[in-house]
Amino acid sequence: MLSPEALARIDREIAKYPAGQKQSAVMAALRIAQEEKGWLSEETIAFVADYLEMPPVAVYEVATFYNMYDLTPVGKYKLTVCTNLPCALSGGYHAAEHLKERLGIDFNETTPDGLFTLKEGECMGACGDAPVLLVNNHRMCCRMTRERLDALLETLKRQATENTQ
Repeated sequence: MLSPEALARIDREIAKYPAGQKQSAVMAALRIAQEEKGWLSEETIAFVADYLEMPPVAVYEVATFYNMYDLTPVGKYKLTVCTNLPCALSGGYHAAEHLKERLGIDFNETTPDGLFTLKEGECMGACGDAPVLLVNNHRMCCRMTRERLDALLETLKRQATENTQ
């Protein structure tokens, strides 16, 4: 279900915990599985559960609790805009509305070309740099004005085109 490389990465995460505590690596294992598969299907969650010797429902509970895990397919670039109060008061709402308009989608939707999925997120711990957004759960972008949002979209589109050539 997962590549030998992904399993080796999960094994390195498991090794960080005491013997018999494989389940402690569940969040890392889900992240690695999602990076490889693009999202977490029921089959992938069940595979991770089996690999970590956990009940599938326990892994599913983790995957559904945290918004960084995707239980449905997402675009190549998942943009998560912080709409928690400090970001909302500092332009987060306007940033989200601008992205909705530019992309022609709403929260939890993906552009027809499969390039972008727009998500709403809670506090990302960067209130002083609001409004903020995450690209694919890893790259934080701060002080996102309309101009910076437009530039980000163009850069990501260009990267996607370069990666397909």
